[in-house]
Amino acid sequence: MMLQERDRQVVRKRLERLDKPIRLINFTQELECEFCRETRMLLEEVTALSDKVSLEVYNFQTDRQERDAFQIDKIPATVIMGEKDYGIRYYGVPSGYEFASLLETMLLISGGDSGLAQETRRRLAQLDKPLHLEVFVTPT
Repeated sequence: MMLQERDRQVVRKRLERLDKPIRLINFTQELECEFCRETRMLLEEVTALSDKVSLEVYNFQTDRQERDAFQIDKIPATVIMGEKDYGIRYYGVPSGYEFASLLETMLLISGGDSGLAQETRRRLAQLDKPLHLEVFVTPT
């Protein structure tokens, strides 16, 4: 188990706030992938804590159709989506502070509201071509 019992209780409580179902889609492989196994295990534990969270696991090498459909180019990768795919991808193992970000992202997607200020939404609506945004974090 990746999560301690106390942590599982806290996560279960947070996941009770999910409004709508969440799909976690994990791209992994067994060999030559640092943290693939740990990522899958963690996602399985999170999924077990709420009936509103489902998990699909695909092999990065052999499940090419799914990999291409979600535009996954590295592993471990986790797609976080609700009723639709917002393009949110998490690469690497979501541990430490990143685990809190994973849970918060799940809650935001489930609620259907990004939490962005109206001014930010207005400016984003003015974009006239696709935007690819990446946020990098590193444990400290």
